[in-house]
Amino acid sequence: MKFAHLADAHIGSWRDPKLSDASLIAFLKAMDLCVSKAVDFILISGDLFNTSLPSIDRLKEVVKKLKQVKESNIEVYIVPGSHDFSPSGKTMLDVLEYAGLVKNVVKGEVRDDKLYLKFTTDQKTGVKITGMLGKRGMLEKSFYETLDLESLEQKQGFKIFMFHTALTELKPKDLAEMDSAPLSFLPKGFDYYAGGHIHQVIEKRETDYGLITYPGALFPNSFKEIEQFNPGGFYIYEEGKVEYCPVPVFDVVSINLNCNQKSPQEIRTMILQEINRLLPDDNTNVKDYSKTIVTLRLHGVLSEGKVTNIGFSDVFERIYEKGVYFIMKNTLRLTTKDFEEIMIAADKSHDFESSLIKEHLGKAKLELNLEKKYKFDDPEFLKEFMMVLDIEKQEGERNIDFEQRLENNFDKFLEI
Repeated sequence: MKFAHLADAHIGSWRDPKLSDASLIAFLKAMDLCVSKAVDFILISGDLFNTSLPSIDRLKEVVKKLKQVKESNIEVYIVPGSHDFSPSGKTMLDVLEYAGLVKNVVKGEVRDDKLYLKFTTDQKTGVKITGMLGKRGMLEKSFYETLDLESLEQKQGFKIFMFHTALTELKPKDLAEMDSAPLSFLPKGFDYYAGGHIHQVIEKRETDYGLITYPGALFPNSFKEIEQFNPGGFYIYEEGKVEYCPVPVFDVVSINLNCNQKSPQEIRTMILQEINRLLPDDNTNVKDYSKTIVTLRLHGVLSEGKVTNIGFSDVFERIYEKGVYFIMKNTLRLTTKDFEEIMIAADKSHDFESSLIKEHLGKAKLELNLEKKYKFDDPEFLKEFMMVLDIEKQEGERNIDFEQRLENNFDKFLEI
């Protein structure tokens, strides 16, 4: 028995025209690889599309490819993910299932306030497959809490559980703020747990549970993911073991430069030197970089001038002359020490904050008579107030959770 397990294709996720079809290309290549490797069936653990209503053009290409897979006598089993499952419950996966191109294995019924999932049996191998959908904001948690585990665990035979949820015990440290569920939510005793939602490759055997895997995104979905996880891919299971199968779409050259105390001209020179080192031109043959993406991450504090003085347009033109397909830059951590609007001399950060507050004290009027209740004319109070704002959104943290965390800090500080 041999099967493929992929997840998080997110077809249609990139808005930039240069990358808009990258996730679709990755999916098409993955399906071709599955056919060429003669897998018995394919598992897709959520987020086939990036939205519940994908574009007609991309949907057409997906349907065409799934039809080819079907004609190769390979069944495709799927669970809805947090992106391709809408709040109304409508999903394009229903249309694909109605057309006989995929089988949604999230089937069951509620009896006596308990959710009883049913198994879908693969006719070719006899493997029994079931699973749980994923919803935005971990709303599937309520389904897990009512799930009858005993009926699933008692079923005999080779069993697969598909899910689109982050498991707390397997969650990477850099995704600490991501919503997750405990491993105990899953039924025990299954042979394979096909996970989705976490965009990192994870493979682990857990006592009483068996092999749990996340294949990661089929194509990276952000600047950071392109830097760290290119190319994406999927798993192929055979004889109790899994093999990771990469799906290359683009080559990636990542440049990460510490620009601390460097001038814009020095940074410009550093970038071009790195480009010439990483993308050399042969004296006799010009190398083909037409499938290469360059990611440029700059961080530090400039010694002088502004970030715009680096002249990215000219730098990018020099890079594109090498035939590079696309350039992405991230300068969020590159700052300047020149603040032209504030002319204050201060040697210490404490003195600087105090001077800054005193300079602008009283220039802003507060509504709702807040100034009567709180000491907004007190520099020390305002410094503490500013510290409440000094928090960052964590990797994997939802916007609503970040906003709630910020509100909670305010409430605690203002004793509301």
